[in-house]
Amino acid sequence: MKHYGVFDIIGPIMVGPSSSHTAGAARLGLFARHLCGEKVKKAVFHMHGSFAETYAGHGTDKALLAGIQGIRYDDERLKQAYELAEENGLAVSFLPADLGDVHPNTVHMELTTESGREFTMTGSSVGGGSVCITEIDGVAVQFSGERPILATRHTDEPGVIAGITAILYAYRINIGNMQVNRSADSHTACMYMELDGELPESLKGALERVYGVQRALLLNPADMN
Repeated sequence: MKHYGVFDIIGPIMVGPSSSHTAGAARLGLFARHLCGEKVKKAVFHMHGSFAETYAGHGTDKALLAGIQGIRYDDERLKQAYELAEENGLAVSFLPADLGDVHPNTVHMELTTESGREFTMTGSSVGGGSVCITEIDGVAVQFSGERPILATRHTDEPGVIAGITAILYAYRINIGNMQVNRSADSHTACMYMELDGELPESLKGALERVYGVQRALLLNPADMN
């Protein structure tokens, strides 16, 4: 049985009005911003269920838009998310969508970065500012943002994942869960891991020195809260 703390119930200190529609939405946007790894120039938000019905009145749109600009849910700049987006040349649109049998507070994001890279993420705000990430770049995942995340892009060949896990072993970091998506066209793969324990800064360099690893991105819970 899961035990809930007081902040799971009443939610975080935030720019209002709703922990589910504002704080959780901002965390989803911030999660996406960190995962795509660079400044976002275009964003399309496909809003499902309650998000689609009430996003304007509850500030969900501002929260998501603030998050992808790197603004936290407790930052007063959240209220100026649209103005900041215009200043930064960030094009944005919100569309109603039926995403199937998912939580009513769910959004699917399609982001384009400054370099032209396209990134997608689907996540839900499940109450009290808590979130659940269910898809990253077409890969089905199950992340809460409460534990560290490692994302890698690497060549799709034998031994690369073994090299990555060997580094984690050397750092005494345990793997909670992992998913891998392989691209046959480019002979590359993306891997997402939820890990135990804080990730030291030196880990990124160690991972990127592994043969075949093109990019490693580390996210500690502090980055996503």
